[in-house]
Amino acid sequence: MSPNIILNNQEIQHKTKRIAYQIYETFVDEQEIVLAGIASNGFIFAKKIAEALEHIAPIKVLLCEVHINKQNPNAGVTTSLSKEEYENKGMVLIDDVLNSGTTLIYGVKFFLDVPLKKLKTAVLVDRNHKKYPVKADFKGISLSTSLLEHVQVVFEDQNDHAYLS
Repeated sequence: MSPNIILNNQEIQHKTKRIAYQIYETFVDEQEIVLAGIASNGFIFAKKIAEALEHIAPIKVLLCEVHINKQNPNAGVTTSLSKEEYENKGMVLIDDVLNSGTTLIYGVKFFLDVPLKKLKTAVLVDRNHKKYPVKADFKGISLSTSLLEHVQVVFEDQNDHAYLS
């Protein structure tokens, strides 16, 4: 079975810009926000959103890379920023695909140990197959897929795309 492209480069750029506007609307009163991207693709997506935000908003953006073992999320979460750097700030936890919700909910759980002004979530693709009560506040596209299907996001220079296989 060949992969079906569900988002091409132009569509991903458009959705990234729309999510950036939604984030700005949500955090319009903030001087600084933290975009915490789940390593690897989530962090790449967070950088793309940060770049879009720089063009539309006077808000300062701190990027944070979040490391979660996707096979064993209980193994712990680490971040590229110290807790003091994101304490009492608005934050958006970002991933490329919301599949079962495991990664996102363990990320949210980690950040709930620190006082934050506001915590939101953003994903490029929401698969609608969740094991946990977690939702994406900002999403590029929502898909109802079968459990046997797999969504993959590929970030390449000038050829970003997402496909279903």
